[in-house]
Amino acid sequence: MRDPRELYAWDPHGLEQADQAMGGSDSTGPVLLYHFEGFIDAGETGDQLIEELLDQGPHVTVARFDHDRLIDYRARRPVMTFRRDRWTAYETPTLEVRLLRDATRQPYLVLAGPEPDVEWESFSQAVRQIVERLRVRLSVNFHGVPMGVPHTRPVGLTPHGNRADLVPGHRNMFEEAQVPGSAAALVELRLTEAGHDVLGVAAHVPHYIARSRYPDAALVVLEAITAATGLVLPEAAHLLRSRAVKTQDEIERELAEGDADLVAVVRGLEQQYDALAGVATRGSLVAEPVELPSADELGEVFERFLAEREDTDDQG
Repeated sequence: MRDPRELYAWDPHGLEQADQAMGGSDSTGPVLLYHFEGFIDAGETGDQLIEELLDQGPHVTVARFDHDRLIDYRARRPVMTFRRDRWTAYETPTLEVRLLRDATRQPYLVLAGPEPDVEWESFSQAVRQIVERLRVRLSVNFHGVPMGVPHTRPVGLTPHGNRADLVPGHRNMFEEAQVPGSAAALVELRLTEAGHDVLGVAAHVPHYIARSRYPDAALVVLEAITAATGLVLPEAAHLLRSRAVKTQDEIERELAEGDADLVAVVRGLEQQYDALAGVATRGSLVAEPVELPSADELGEVFERFLAEREDTDDQG
């Protein structure tokens, strides 16, 4: 493994700003929120939250990762602009640590950008070095996962990490599973092994809407993060809440228009959700089975709906 320090560079001005914001050595240290584009993120849960946070006000770059070493451009080709007879612009990938402040001027950090394609171990150690240099007290990652749940029920969460206790009231869904890894998951594992506090939050997104933005999931994740960290982010919450209402209205309009397949999907998921909720309440080990369509069938049912939404947004 190569020296992790080769993967990133401090921005002198940003680092100075961060040190001033964090105060002396007796301060509690900032929270680090991190999310990487490219891994599973149903409903664009993590992407939405990062966009809202970065749009809320000024922020300064504290550290930059070497995207030329970490990103496979042929796998995720950056956008270039061609105008008339020449290339005029190139969207350089950025993977950065930024310093932000919440509504009470409390400083916090955001690490975001494309998920590294290579050198995950070196990258994880680099993040650990940054966490230790900036005296981060808690690192939090988040994303959405597709689940067989209806949009008419509360968004569920799966907290993980060595500080999953910061998101109380959520039961573990299984004891053990082997799944494809991610850079975010490896960072969580390595930080935990090094004795740092880490919290992960996975939102349960209805799999028939997983390919489209689902603000409900981003809002629930934001609320869990603010409750766990003490950050005050009312503007982001307000915007996500407004978008969530609009999205729910659009889905309900589609149901009201009488698409029989879609109605059957949602009602079946509602029955399954309520049956499992009843099992949890009663302590019973048996729930009534509910026959549901496959994921492929669900995707086909909602393909028209998602396309119509995109067309409407483009025309608006």
